[in-house]
Amino acid sequence: MTDVSYPVDGFTLFPDRSVVALRVDGELKDLATVVSDADTAEPVYVDSPDGLSILRHSTAHVLAQAVQRIKPQANLGIGPPIENGFYYDFGVDEPFTPEDVKAIKKEMERIVRENQRFVRRVVTDEEARAELVDEPFKLELIDLKGGSKDAAEGASVEVGAGELTIYDNVSRDGETVWKDLCRGPHVPGTRMVGNGWDLTRIAGAYWRGSEKNPQLQRIYGTAWPTKDELRAYQQRLEEAAKRDHRKLGKELDLFSFPDEIGSGLSVWHPKGGVVRGEMEQHARRRHIEGGYTYVYTPHISKEDLFLQSNHLVTYREGMFPPIRMDEERDADGHVTKQGQDYYLKPMNCPMHILIYKERARSYRDLPMRLAENGTVYRNELSGALHGLTRVRGFTQDDSHLFVTPDQLEVETTRVLEFVLSMLRDFGLEDFELELSMRDDEKEKWIGSEEFWEYSTNALRNVAHSSGLKVTEVPGEAAFYGPKIDLKTRDAIGRTWQLSTVQVDVNLPERFDLEYTGPDGEKHRPIMIHRALFGSIERFFAILLEHYAGAFPVWLAPVQVVGIPVAADFGDYLDGIVDQLRLQGVRAEVDHSDDRMQKKIRTHTTQKVPLQLIAGEQDRSAGTVSFRFRDGTQTNGVPVDEAIALVLRAIADKTLVNTAEDLA
Repeated sequence: MTDVSYPVDGFTLFPDRSVVALRVDGELKDLATVVSDADTAEPVYVDSPDGLSILRHSTAHVLAQAVQRIKPQANLGIGPPIENGFYYDFGVDEPFTPEDVKAIKKEMERIVRENQRFVRRVVTDEEARAELVDEPFKLELIDLKGGSKDAAEGASVEVGAGELTIYDNVSRDGETVWKDLCRGPHVPGTRMVGNGWDLTRIAGAYWRGSEKNPQLQRIYGTAWPTKDELRAYQQRLEEAAKRDHRKLGKELDLFSFPDEIGSGLSVWHPKGGVVRGEMEQHARRRHIEGGYTYVYTPHISKEDLFLQSNHLVTYREGMFPPIRMDEERDADGHVTKQGQDYYLKPMNCPMHILIYKERARSYRDLPMRLAENGTVYRNELSGALHGLTRVRGFTQDDSHLFVTPDQLEVETTRVLEFVLSMLRDFGLEDFELELSMRDDEKEKWIGSEEFWEYSTNALRNVAHSSGLKVTEVPGEAAFYGPKIDLKTRDAIGRTWQLSTVQVDVNLPERFDLEYTGPDGEKHRPIMIHRALFGSIERFFAILLEHYAGAFPVWLAPVQVVGIPVAADFGDYLDGIVDQLRLQGVRAEVDHSDDRMQKKIRTHTTQKVPLQLIAGEQDRSAGTVSFRFRDGTQTNGVPVDEAIALVLRAIADKTLVNTAEDLA
C-alpha cells in the first residue's frame, strides 16, 4: 500500500476529507503514516469517537500555540481531549481575563487559517529535554514517561510507555513555528480544526491534580466537526443550564446546602422530602416483592472493620478522619483506658457482611438478598463538590446478594431485569451497558483464572441477553471481579451512569464467609454488590434535570391544586380536594387573596401538574376544569370523572403536561 498521507498544499490528499487519521493494526496513527501491504489499515472519521478526540486534541494544541503567541512566557502543562471538548493548562504569572480569551480566540482563528501541518518526530529523552528546556512541566512529564501512576490525569496524551514524540507545527514554507511534546495523533493540518470550536471557561487547576503542586490556569473549550454541530451543542448547554438541579432545587424549594452545616451536606425541604419519600417507598415495595430483606446499620464503626475490609488501605483518602472514642480518664486527667478510633462509614458492604456472618449459613439460605438505604460519607475535595451529584454525605440504595457459584448468572440476570424495570418506573427508557473486565496484566487482579473466566462469561451472557447495546472494556474491572455498569440518556441526550452490578470474591475471602453445601462441606459464597440509583441524592438530581422539575404526577410534591375563580367557590373546591386527599392525593386549594390569573401563573411556575379551576358554572353542574402545565385546559369534567382521571394518572405514573396526556 502506498503513502495515504493527507498533508496539505502540494501533498497527496486522502480522497475523503472527513478522514482525520488511520487505525493501523488496531493502533491510531496520523494520516501521514506510511503503511505496507502487510498492514491492516482503516480510516478514522472525524465524527467517530476516536475522530472527535483527535479533532479536540488538535484544537487544544492550536489553543496552546495561540496562548504562547500572546503570552510567550506561559509554560505549557497538558492539553487532553475530554467529553465534548478539551482543555489546556498553563503556568502564567496572572490569571487569564475575558479580554485575554477574546485575543486568544482571534489568534486561534489565524492559526487555523495558516493551515500549519502537524508533523510527528520521534526523539530521545535527552533531545526532548534540550528542545523543551524552558518548559518545566514538560520536563517533568518526560521524567514520568512510561505511564507512572503518579502522572497527571490526561498526561497520557503527552507521554506514554513507548517512544517519545514531539509534534512540530510547520508553516506553508516549511518552517517549524511551534512545537509540543505529544503522543498524537493529530489531524493533518490546522485548517481541519475548522470553525466548529469555541472557548468556554477559565478555571484554576493544580499541576498533576495535587494541592502540593503549583496552581495553573486552565482554559476549557469545545470542538465539533462543523459550525452547525457546535451551535447544536451550545443549545444543549443552554437547555442544560435551564435544567440545572441546583437552580431548580432553589426555585422549587426542594433542598439546600446551609453554610452552617458545611459543604457537600444537604437538607431536604418539605417538597423535596415528598419526592424523595415517594422514590424510597416505591423502591422499597419493589424490593420486597423481589425477595429482598431490608436491614439497618450504623453510620460509624470501629477502625478494625475497615482494616479487615481493606477500605483503610485502598480508600483512606476518601474517608473522614477518625473519631477517638471509649477513652477513660481519672479525676486527674490521666488515661486509665485507651480509646479506639471510629470512622464514618464510606460504604455499607462490610456491615452487611457481618449480618451474613452472624450465624452459620446453608446453601438453602442462598441467595440471600439484603437491601438498605444506608447513608455513607466521603471526604470529597471542596472543588469536586457539585450540588446533589457530588456530595460528602449521601444515601445509597445498597443491596448485597450472597450466592453460590451456580446461582451467579441467574441472580445477575434477575438483578439486571429488576434494575431496568425500576428505572423504567421513573420514566427512563434509553439504556446501554458497559461490561468491565480484566486485561492481561495478571498482577493487577486477585482470584483464580477459573473465577475470572466463569464470572466474566456469566456477566457477558447476562449483558448480551438483555438486548441492550453492550460495550466491553478490558482493564476496567475492579481488582476483585468484573462488573456491569448501566448508563442512561436523559431528555436532552446526556449520558448518566446509574446502576452497577459488581461480582466480588475478595470480601467473602477477607471475612472468611462460608455456607454448607449439599455435600455437607464448607464453601465460599460469591458476593454481588448492587446499587440501583447509585445514590438517592444523585438520582434525584438526574430526575429533576430530566423532567426540568415537571415531575410525573406520582412524584410531584403537590399533585393537584384547586384555584377558585373567586373566593365564593373555594368551599366547592375544598370538597373536591377532601375527596382526593382521602384517596392519598397530595392536593390543596389556593385560598390566597391573589387574583385567579396570578394563582395560575404561580402554580404553573411551581410545576404543579394538575390545576382544578371552578366557578359558578362548574359548581352548578357538579364539574371542574383541568388546567395543565402547557396552558391547555379541559372544561366541564364531572367531579367523579375528574377524581378518577387523577387517580389513574398517579397509578400509571403518567407524565402529564398537556390535556392529551390525561385523556
